[in-house]
Amino acid sequence: MTALIRICLIAMLCAGSAPMAASPSHAQTYPSRPIKVIVPFPPGGPTDGMARIISDRLGVLLGQSIVVENRGGGAGGSVGAKTVASADPDGYTILMTPGGSLTSGPAVHKNIGYDPLKVFTPVGQLIVTHQFLCVHPSLPVKTLPEFVAYAKANPGKIAYGTQGFGTGTHLLNELLKLETGIDIVHVPYRGTAPMLAAILAGEVQMVIDPSTTVLPHIQSGRVRPLAVVTNERSPKLPDVPTTAEVGYPKLNSPFWLGVVAPAGTPPEIVNKLNAAFRESLNDPATRQRLDMLGAEIKIDTPEAFGKMIANQLALWTSVVTAAGIKSE
Repeated sequence: MTALIRICLIAMLCAGSAPMAASPSHAQTYPSRPIKVIVPFPPGGPTDGMARIISDRLGVLLGQSIVVENRGGGAGGSVGAKTVASADPDGYTILMTPGGSLTSGPAVHKNIGYDPLKVFTPVGQLIVTHQFLCVHPSLPVKTLPEFVAYAKANPGKIAYGTQGFGTGTHLLNELLKLETGIDIVHVPYRGTAPMLAAILAGEVQMVIDPSTTVLPHIQSGRVRPLAVVTNERSPKLPDVPTTAEVGYPKLNSPFWLGVVAPAGTPPEIVNKLNAAFRESLNDPATRQRLDMLGAEIKIDTPEAFGKMIANQLALWTSVVTAAGIKSE
């Protein structure tokens, strides 16, 4: 074998081994520049507020700036989701989102443009928040069974508001209709703020909303809570029963916030991000700020979060099929 051939073979072997060595090396130095956190909703909403609280401490722990970028628009936040799905899988662009862009949006919109189980790598769930089924005080009901009875006696006369077509609360209300057989009318709004304004004004008679935004209106008496849409009562309103307690155990859907990265992100980086989020959420000041919003820390492993996304996607897909919901 000539010296020239030996040199060429060595060069080819080195070139072939370079990609295999790149991932661990990159993970060891990660992060070496600012990390972009995409929030798929406009500024000022509950997701944006919690993302900024969490990111404040995360930047300190990782020693890099965390840039929260709002990319609102699309079904369930699909514009921001697609931004992350097409980003380099290097851990520098991640998505912090509730279920809209990962579960309910893809369940409703078959042409959303991506498969959440294929284009993302789960990093972890971060928080859960109790959701309350609330009515306008003018409605003559004080419990969920009374509401169901009233709705059956007045078919088509009760309107419920949501943050938009195909959102988690839209599908949750459709599940309520399937479970109870009631006929109530959907009125979608462009986000939480106009939806809450509508029920405060009596334009709609019922909403389901996380405590992060509806709690002040409950405490002021401007809306009446009938049930917590989870399996546990809220410590903020311990007298409000759960949906399971009043006979509707399938209506169990807390609001949650989680993080995913582009598919192909190295496991070492995913695990480093998961550990950093876990530590940042263990910070007393961060926990206190989130607790004031009624948010409960619930961070899990990437594997557990991946299973939850798959289960939620299957659930909402079955609801869409059973309810006959068609994409707008």
